[in-house]
Amino acid sequence: MDSVFLAIDDLREQYSQQMALVRQTWERSGDGTAAIRRRSSIVDRVLIELWRRAFVTGALDASKASMLALGGYGRKDLFPCSDVDVLFVFADDEHEKASRPAIRGIIQAMWDLGLRASPATRTVKECTRFDPDNLEFMLSTFDHRFLAGSFPLYQKLHGETLPGLILSEWNQITQKLGEIARARHAKYGNTIFHLEPNIKECPGGLRDFNLAPWFNLLFHLKEHREWPKPRSVGASPLGWQSPHGDAEAAFDFLAAARCFLHFRHGRDDNTLDWQSQDEAAALSVGLETRGTADPAYWMRTYYRHARTVYRRAVLLMDHLPAPVSFYKQFRKRRAPIAGTDFSLDQGRIDISPTAQFTEADDILRVFALISNHGYTLTQSAEDRITDALPVLAIHLPEGPYLWNSLREVLLGPHAAHALRTMHALGILEMLIPEFHGIDALVIRDSYHRYTVDEHTFLTIDNVHALRRPTRDYEQRLGTLLPEIERLDLLLLSLLLHDTGKARRTGDHTTQSMELADSFLARLDFDIEEREIVRKLIRSHLEMSNSLRRDIFDADNVRQLSEKIGSPTLLKMLTLMTYADIKAVHPDALTPWKAENLWQLYMSTANFMDRSVDEVRYRAAVDPTLLYRIESMLPVGNAVKYQSKKKELVSDQDQAIRKFLEGLPQRYLQTRLPEQIRNHYLLAAQLELDPIQLELRPNRQLLELTVIARDRSRLFADVAGALAAWGMNIVKADAFSNDAGVIVDGFQFTDTFRTLELNPTEKDRFLANVKEILAQKIPVDQLLANRRQNGHRNGSVKVDIPTRLEFDNESSTHSTLLQVVAQDTPGLLRQIALVLHEHECNIEAALVDTEGETAIDVFYLTQRDNKLSDELQQSLARNLGQALGHILPQVQS
Repeated sequence: MDSVFLAIDDLREQYSQQMALVRQTWERSGDGTAAIRRRSSIVDRVLIELWRRAFVTGALDASKASMLALGGYGRKDLFPCSDVDVLFVFADDEHEKASRPAIRGIIQAMWDLGLRASPATRTVKECTRFDPDNLEFMLSTFDHRFLAGSFPLYQKLHGETLPGLILSEWNQITQKLGEIARARHAKYGNTIFHLEPNIKECPGGLRDFNLAPWFNLLFHLKEHREWPKPRSVGASPLGWQSPHGDAEAAFDFLAAARCFLHFRHGRDDNTLDWQSQDEAAALSVGLETRGTADPAYWMRTYYRHARTVYRRAVLLMDHLPAPVSFYKQFRKRRAPIAGTDFSLDQGRIDISPTAQFTEADDILRVFALISNHGYTLTQSAEDRITDALPVLAIHLPEGPYLWNSLREVLLGPHAAHALRTMHALGILEMLIPEFHGIDALVIRDSYHRYTVDEHTFLTIDNVHALRRPTRDYEQRLGTLLPEIERLDLLLLSLLLHDTGKARRTGDHTTQSMELADSFLARLDFDIEEREIVRKLIRSHLEMSNSLRRDIFDADNVRQLSEKIGSPTLLKMLTLMTYADIKAVHPDALTPWKAENLWQLYMSTANFMDRSVDEVRYRAAVDPTLLYRIESMLPVGNAVKYQSKKKELVSDQDQAIRKFLEGLPQRYLQTRLPEQIRNHYLLAAQLELDPIQLELRPNRQLLELTVIARDRSRLFADVAGALAAWGMNIVKADAFSNDAGVIVDGFQFTDTFRTLELNPTEKDRFLANVKEILAQKIPVDQLLANRRQNGHRNGSVKVDIPTRLEFDNESSTHSTLLQVVAQDTPGLLRQIALVLHEHECNIEAALVDTEGETAIDVFYLTQRDNKLSDELQQSLARNLGQALGHILPQVQS
C-alpha cells in the first residue's frame, strides 16, 4: 500500500533554522540540558504538524489513534543526533490497517526532514503483552508523552493498559532490567575507567543515570498502583535526586558532553576519543567556568561525575529483591549488629531510623565489618552517614585510636572495597586530608588507565588477592605475605604512596613522603614505624627502575641492595612493586615482567645474604647442570670413566662446555636445561646451515631464538624482520660465547594473530626470517612497504619525545644506554643500526613497552671497553637524526 505524500519544504527550513539556533545557543552557553529540552520541543511541533497534515488528507481517523513520544524523547532528553522514538497507538486492528498509508507518510517525512525516526505501531490490545526479548521497548514506554490524536485513547493506555502490564510482569521486568545493566557493566569491565569512554553505555554513563528513575517508577507503581507524579521521580530513597545535587550536576555535565560529541561528529557518536577530550577541555564543555581547561582536569571532572552515577546505579541494583527460592523464604532477613545502631540484611548494612551519630567510632567499626566481610551499605545508610559528616568531624579519633580503626580496615580482605566506600562518602579525606589531592586525579597518557585514587585502591586489592593466587607468579609472590611482620605498614604505604602526584611538579615520591610525614605524626608512630613507611614510599619506584636494567647484572643488584638496605624491606618493596605495576592498567603486569620481578627479588635477597649470588655469576658451569643436559641428548658418544673420584668426562660434555664457554651466567639462569640442550643441538648444526632458528610459545608471548656465527648488523636484522611481520618486541637478549656463536632471544606479541590464526604461516615466517638474516632479502624494503600500508598511521595518542641517557657508573664492564622513544615499527632496528655504525658491541639488550612509550636499555662496549665521552656524543647526534624529536641527553 502506498504512503500518503506530505509537503514538508516549509517544515524542513523551519527545523533547520531552529536547530541552528539551538547549536548557537549551546555553543554560547554550554548548557546541554537546555539544548536537549529545546530540541524536544522543536520536534514536538514538527510531529504535531505532520500529524495534522496527515489528518487533513482524511487518511487518518484521529479519534481512534494517538501518537506518543517514547524513551529519551519522551523524557525530553532528545540529544542533537539521537533517534526520535514514537509510538502510534490504535484502537483496533481495523483502524491500524486503514491508517498505514498516513503513518508511512509521517515516518517518511521525518526521515526527509533529517530526523532519525524509530517508530513503533501497536494496537491497545498488543500493548497488553510483554515480550521478554524486547525489554528496550518496554523501558521506552516508561517515559511516554502524549503528542497528538485521541487523548481518551492515550488516557486509557496511560492509566490502565501500561500500568496493568507492568504490574503483572513486575518481577520479570525488574530482574531483567538488573540483568541487562549488569551485563552492560561486565562488557566494560565493571569499571568507569576507560581511556576513551562511551558516555552513554559505559558504567557511570547516561544509561546508568536512567536506571534510577526507571527503578523508582517500578517501585512507585508497585506501592501506589499509579504513575508517579513527574516531579516525584527520584524523590524517594530509591530515586536519583541527592541532597547535595551531585546527581543533577552529573547529568548536566554528561548532557553537555554528549551534545558536544553529537555536534562535533554530526551523528550519534558517544565515544570520548582522545582528540574529543582535548577539544572538550579547550571549550570547557560542561564546566562552570568558560575558557580553556587542561584535558587532564576535564577528564578528572568526568570521572568524578561518572563515579557518582555508577555508584548510585550499583546501589540501586543491590536493592533489587533477589529471586525467591524455597530456602530463602525461611531465612532471617534482618539482624542487628551488636553494640551499634546498624543492622544487616542479606549482606547490606542499614542504619536504624532513630540512630544519632555523636562519635566516629561506631561508623569506623562498620567499615571494618565491610573490609572483613565484603558487606555493602544501603543507599539510605550512605545518605545518613553523609549528612552526619559535620558532626563526626568534630569527634574524630586521634593518635593510636585513629590508627587502630584504619589498621583494621587495611588488613581486611575487602579493604579496597571499604576504602572506596569511605572515599565516596568523604570519610577517607576527613581522616586523611592528604588524600584529597588525588581524588579522581588523571595521569593523562595511554599507559595509566586509572585515576590516582582508584590506582591506589587497586594496589591494596592486589596485595590481598595474593592470598587467592590464580597464576604461578602470584603463588610465588604470595609466599612473601606470611614473612612480612608489619603488613599493616605496607598497606598504609600503598595508601599514601602517590599522594604527592597532586602537586604535579617535582619528584612525586619525595612529595608523597612529605605528605605522609604529617599524617604519620598525627598517628603518633614511633621512629621505627615512621621510617619504614617513609622508606617504602621513597623507594617504591626503585625495583621498577632496576627492572629496566639487566636484572642479572651484579652491579645493578648491588646498587638496589644498597638502596633498600634490609631483607625485610626488600620483601615489602617487592610486593609493593608488584601491586603498583599491576594497578597501572589491566595488561601492565605481563607474566614475563612478574617473572623478572621475582628473579630480581631472589638475586637481591641472595646478594644481601652474601651467599648464592656470588657463585651464580661466575663463569664456572655447574657440573650437575651439565650432566642433566647431557642426559637429555641423543645417545651417540660413550661415557668414559677416568676414576671413581673424578667427574664424568665425555665428548658431549666437552662440546657442551665449549658451547657455554663465554656466555653470561644470566643465560643459564633464564633458560631451562631443555632450552640449553636445544640451543646446543642447533649450534652443532651451524656447519650445515649458518642460520639456526627456534620459535616457541612463552606464556602469552612468542619467543624466537637465533643462533648463528657473529656478524655485523645481525641483531638489527632480526629486529627488522620481526617488525616487518608486524610483531611487537617486548623483550630481547643478546649473548655470545668465546667461539663467536651468538644466541639472541626475542620475545614478542603477534599483534595481528598472524601465526595463531594461520598455523601454516609459521614455516613461511621462519623461512622469511632466515632469508633476511642470510641477507638474501633486503629487510629495509619490507619495513618501507609496511609503513606505506598505513601501519599505526594516525593512531598515536601521545607524542613521546626521544630521550637518551648514558650511564658509565651502574656497570663495571659496560656503558648503559637508555632510549625512551615513541614505540614505532622498526625502532629497535634503527637503534641497532646506529650502534653498528659506531662499532658498538651489544652485550645485552632489554626492551620494554609502556603504552606507546618504548624503553630500551643497551649494555654497550667498544673493543671490550666502556664507551668514551666522544663516542657517546657522536652516538647521541646520530641517534637524534635517526629517531627525531630528541631531548637533551643525560650522562652520569
